Amino acid sequence: MSERFEGMLLGQGLKFGVVISRFNDFITNKLLDGAQERSARHGVNPQDIDIAWVPGSFEIPLVAKKLAETIDYDAVICSALSSVAPRLTLTT
Repeated sequence: MSERFEGMLLGQGLKFGVVISRFNDFITNKLLDGAQERSARHGVNPQDIDIAWVPGSFEIPLVAKKLAETIDYDAVICSALSSVAPRLTLTT
């Protein structure tokens, strides 16, 4: 019989960077609200979430890479709404 492994989604004490596009902000604001709400459910302190707004999806990889290269964040979350976003990749 195979073993089942499950993690506990605990965000207490973790620091997050969020990179989000201003383009289509009526939708990306809802995505941000959802991410903040879900983070709070898992114990993330709202003070531990830094938000970087960028003009569009092209700027997301650059800013996300800059955030990821710092030692300030445990994770970087990116959100955009664009037909170009799925074609972008981030390597660090």
